[in-house]
Amino acid sequence: MIAAVIWAIAGKDIAFILKVFTSVLVIACPCALGLATPTAIMVGTGLGASHGILIRSGETLEITHKTSVVILDKTGTITKGEPEVTAVIGTETISEEEILTIAGSAESLSEHPLAKAIVKYAESKGASKKDVSSFRAISGKGIRCTVDGRDIQIGNSRLTAEAAAENPLRDEAASLAAFAKWGAPTGYKVIGIISVADTIKETSREAIAKLHESGIKTVMLTGDNRAAAEYIGKEAGVDEVIAEALPEDKAKIVEDYRKKGKTVMMVGDGINDAPALTSADVGCAIGNGSDIAIESGDIALMKSDLMDVWRAIKLSRYTITNIKENLFWAFCYNTIGIPVAAGLLYAFGGPLLNPMIAGLAMSLSSVCVVCNALRLRGKKL
Repeated sequence: MIAAVIWAIAGKDIAFILKVFTSVLVIACPCALGLATPTAIMVGTGLGASHGILIRSGETLEITHKTSVVILDKTGTITKGEPEVTAVIGTETISEEEILTIAGSAESLSEHPLAKAIVKYAESKGASKKDVSSFRAISGKGIRCTVDGRDIQIGNSRLTAEAAAENPLRDEAASLAAFAKWGAPTGYKVIGIISVADTIKETSREAIAKLHESGIKTVMLTGDNRAAAEYIGKEAGVDEVIAEALPEDKAKIVEDYRKKGKTVMMVGDGINDAPALTSADVGCAIGNGSDIAIESGDIALMKSDLMDVWRAIKLSRYTITNIKENLFWAFCYNTIGIPVAAGLLYAFGGPLLNPMIAGLAMSLSSVCVVCNALRLRGKKL
C-alpha cells in the first residue's frame, strides 16, 4: 500500500500503480514463514517415528533440545527389567519351598517386574499355588493380601522397618530384597527373604556417556534400597543416585529440579513413574512399560533402548536448527523481494517486477523451505 501511494504521488498511471501493488502483495505473502516451522516439525516427528521414537506434539519436539537434566528410573529403564531371583532364605519355622509357595501365589496378581521374577522362579521350582484374596498393591512398597487364609505382606524394606535389619544378604547387586510376612497375635513378623537382581542393558552406559558429552546431567531415581541403587548407578555411570523414593517423591524431585531453572526429561516405564513423567518438562516412556506410563509420557521409546533418549534430544536439535534455517531464508526472501517488488530497481533505472514473476518467486520460496525441511530425513540418529 505504501509503495502504491508513493508511486501515485510520483505521478504514475493507475496501471503502473496496480502492477506495483499486486507484485508487493503477492511476494509479501508469508507462505514461506508459515511453512518454516510446521514442515520441519512434521518431517522431524516422521523421522523419529521411523526410529521408534513416537513424539506426541510439536511442542514436545521443540522443548526436548533444551534438556539439561535427564532423570532415569532404574528397573526396566537403565536395567533390563528382567530380574531374576538370586536367593531364597527361610527361617527355622518355614522352609524355602513354603516361602516360594506363598510368595509365588501372592505375586501372581502383581504386574511389577520383580513380582514376575518371583512367580517365574516359584514355577520353575514346582511351587504349588494357593488361593489369594484381598489383594492390594502398596505404592512404592509392595503388596498386601491373604494367602490360604493367612495375611501376607511382600515388599521392600520400607514395608517393615525391622526387615532391613534382619536381612542377611550382603549382595550389593541385588536390586530388591522382598520380605514375606504373615499376621500373628504379636503382629507381622519376617518369615523369609527373597533376593532379586537385575542387570544393566547393553546400551545404558553408552547412552549415559553420550548425554554427558552433551553437557546433560544424569540422575538415577529409584524406589529400591540405597545399596542396590548405588551399585547400579556406579555401573551405569550416572552423576547422581536418589534411592528409596516413593512415587510422590519422584514427582517432587522432578519439580525441585525445575524450580532450579533446569529443563527436565524424566524417563521411566512403570506405574510408579507416571506422576514424575507428568511433572517433567518432557516425559519419556519406555515402550515395554506399563500403559499408564506410556499414556503419561510426551515421548514413547518403542525399542526400549536408552540410546533413544539421546536420539530424541539429537532429533530435537536437528529440527530446531532446520526451523531456524527455514525462518532465515524466508526472512531473507521477504527482505530482498519486497523492495524489488515495490519498484526499488525501477527507481534507479532497472526493471519493474512483473506480478507473475513475483508469484513464481513466492512459490519458489515455499518450495525451498519445504525442500530444506525434507533434508531432515537424511539425518542419522
